[in-house]
Amino acid sequence: MFVDKTTIYIKGGDGGNGQKSFRREKYVPEGGPSGGDGGKGGDIILEADEGLRTLLDFRYQKHFKADRGEHGKNKAQHGANADDKLIRVPQGTVVIDDDTNEIIADLTRHKQRVIVAKGGRGGRGNMRFATSANPAPDISEKGEPGEERYITLELKVLADVGLAGFPSVGKSTLLGAVSKARPKIAAYHFTTLAPNLGVVEVGDGRSFVMADLPGLIEGAHLGAGLGHQFLRHIERTRVIVHVVDMAGTEERDPYEDWIKINQELEQYNFRLMERPQIIAANKMDLPSGEENLQKFRDQLKEHSTGTSIISQHPTGTTIISQQDSVSTKQGYINRAHYPIYPISAVTGQGIKELLYAVVDLLETIPVTPLVEEVEQEERKIYKHDPEDTDEFTIRRENEFYVVESKKIEKLFKMTDFNQHDSVQRFARILRKMGVESELKKMGAKEGDSVRIAEFEFELVE
Repeated sequence: MFVDKTTIYIKGGDGGNGQKSFRREKYVPEGGPSGGDGGKGGDIILEADEGLRTLLDFRYQKHFKADRGEHGKNKAQHGANADDKLIRVPQGTVVIDDDTNEIIADLTRHKQRVIVAKGGRGGRGNMRFATSANPAPDISEKGEPGEERYITLELKVLADVGLAGFPSVGKSTLLGAVSKARPKIAAYHFTTLAPNLGVVEVGDGRSFVMADLPGLIEGAHLGAGLGHQFLRHIERTRVIVHVVDMAGTEERDPYEDWIKINQELEQYNFRLMERPQIIAANKMDLPSGEENLQKFRDQLKEHSTGTSIISQHPTGTTIISQQDSVSTKQGYINRAHYPIYPISAVTGQGIKELLYAVVDLLETIPVTPLVEEVEQEERKIYKHDPEDTDEFTIRRENEFYVVESKKIEKLFKMTDFNQHDSVQRFARILRKMGVESELKKMGAKEGDSVRIAEFEFELVE
């Protein structure tokens, strides 16, 4: 089964708790605090693997959680950091934040990695809180919670050439004729339900990867038929080979088919119309092929808004160059060059010329990922963390005063409320941030209920 889109939950490992302990050694009076820090939690890392072809594994496992760091120990021993959790995905996987729809990464290279959820830092032991005023603090810190989020994995196959066209125009037959791929071929629509890849050997030492993609229908950009499943994958291709049933075996007009498919590509992503496109006039072995091909050439020339130049190649290939664009009912197909190659995927007619044209064109087009990577010198940059700001909001909700702040919520999770000194430290930080004075301005009195991070407290002077 081919799975090309899924949503999973990930969570970085929590940091280990800091230790609260004191030196208790003979002949060492007042040894002082000796609690060590907790270890860092593991990160969640995605890695591209060229050996994978589908996201099927994520259909059965949708939750991934890294290990937490080891707790701190006495004698000032630091807890061990947890190992990172590595998740392998196919090459061509786009990683998207499920809440913001922001593209996190585009994994196009083998072994390429990205951290999608960071582990929390370890909590500090009591030796880290020692001061001249309080040389023996009875306080330690819990580990920081790891990041958690839902992400969408979207696989867009890595192919140099994508075969576009209506169902049953001969895309699978063409792929089978030029490569060792064996896609399913049958006399009904949507025989191809998932992309099929084949390596095409041209014969002069050059090769490229061709993808036979599910057929398009009108409304595909809105999700009709297999629209989104098809269009997702064609975004990767550098050249589009538009296969047209020039014999009109299903009583459709070849030119109208060509216009409709281009409209669907344009409405899904207008940048697809910037891709070089080669027209493969298929089924030329049938009686009506030649007549329809000439009509197709005339219609393409007639509807162009600029000057058309038609040249006949010695092999029978027709190349139509246009200065402007081809007008359509819904807009313009902004193309400047349409090489037309009459072929028959069944008899092999014209296929050699088509392949040479494709590979020559590919050599002029660079490979560009969806998210450009900027290689730069590695250096440490200390920047402002929004979670460390003292900003907070307070709102009234029935009988509760609800305090909301990322910094306070994180502080709450890292505070051990079973330790008196930890509770006092938590209260001091809130007072320093101005939470107490703001509550009083809003009319809060002693005994009123205050809610922080789904926990309720009683306001005490």
